Amino acid sequence: MSPDYRSNFLRTVVDRGYLHQCTDLDALDAHLTGGNAMVGYIGFDCTAPSLHAGSLVSIMLLRKFQQAGHQPIVLMGGGTTRIGDPSGRDAARQLLDDATIAANMAGIRTVFARFLRFGDGPTDAVMVNNADWLDDLRYIPFLRDYGRHLSVNRMLTFDSVRLRLEREQPLSFLEFNYMVLQAYDFLELARRRDCVLQMGGSDQWGNIVGGVDLARRIDGRTLFGLTTPLLTTASGAKMGKTAAGAVWLSPEMLSPYQYWQFWRNTEDADVGRFLRLFTELPLDEVRRLETLQGAEINHAKEVLANEATRLCHGEAAAASAAETARQTFAEQATGDDLPTVAVATSELADGVPVPELFRRSGLAASNSDARRLIKGGGARINNTVVDSEHRLVTAADLTPQGVVKLSAGRKRHALIRAV
Repeated sequence: MSPDYRSNFLRTVVDRGYLHQCTDLDALDAHLTGGNAMVGYIGFDCTAPSLHAGSLVSIMLLRKFQQAGHQPIVLMGGGTTRIGDPSGRDAARQLLDDATIAANMAGIRTVFARFLRFGDGPTDAVMVNNADWLDDLRYIPFLRDYGRHLSVNRMLTFDSVRLRLEREQPLSFLEFNYMVLQAYDFLELARRRDCVLQMGGSDQWGNIVGGVDLARRIDGRTLFGLTTPLLTTASGAKMGKTAAGAVWLSPEMLSPYQYWQFWRNTEDADVGRFLRLFTELPLDEVRRLETLQGAEINHAKEVLANEATRLCHGEAAAASAAETARQTFAEQATGDDLPTVAVATSELADGVPVPELFRRSGLAASNSDARRLIKGGGARINNTVVDSEHRLVTAADLTPQGVVKLSAGRKRHALIRAV
């Protein structure tokens, strides 16, 4: 259980495993219980048309913040995306043009609408774009007024910079400016919206502390920073990634069934932790589920998949995904929600190599990855093991429903539909 914090938010953060570091927990606890709604934010750069499951801890943290009676700000990095955050990176991010950034921002907005309540009330979430103030900065005045308060000596000790330098990997002056601009974002939000808390992953600690320090030096403000642990799975894999790519939160980029399946495939050792972080089940129920052993742990994984999918895609999508999984696994059928790839009838007339179809369906990251799957005996067509990487899929493989079912192992499936 958490220490004796007075604020519901900090008790939840500690009990469910969201807390990694905080600049001053006792002072933050006092501020959170001061009688007024507190304002806090997390920043998200617009590097893709959707966020993926690696951002879910931050999204859920904003949700808990709002549920505790405070106002969350979603800061969209319309300005900072033009630079690219070096945190956790071995190389510079690809620079995006303004049109791509705007399109990505529009896609990301729809994700948050499913997790947060937006509006004009004192605890309603707001979405802000840091391009609103960064675009108008004048370089020399900015350096004079703000740059002189930021120590290069200290910035060189932050992990985002130090690790790149230790590995002798390039760090451009453009990227080096990122932490300066993020610190300035915090100051601007404090001035414009009385925001006193910045949250983020532990790789953002240096950037967050920079903002706390900048506001203290320039405005005499007391601000707070809080970070969450960076998650990996029990086997060491990066959270939100699979062999086939990112686990996107938008149904246009990843179907609800595939999303459900990602959570159903959780490693046994991660079930309890993920139930705490990514569902809203009572902690007593989480503790009961995480004690299940053997085949019974699969029930806990299904609960995790149902709850996580319900939060992201809604009740109907979660129920449909669960039913598709039941049909697929229990009845060896082809559920309606399985990922489906259209293939021209003319292609099937000539025959399509199995590795090519596994790649196109997303069950393999590449043709060579598919060949390895076949050689390991993990590839199936219509529930029959593929015994040769040279096998062709033809119209003869179509079921009466006009599809071919592909399986990678026993848990990942897709359909090829002739058109």
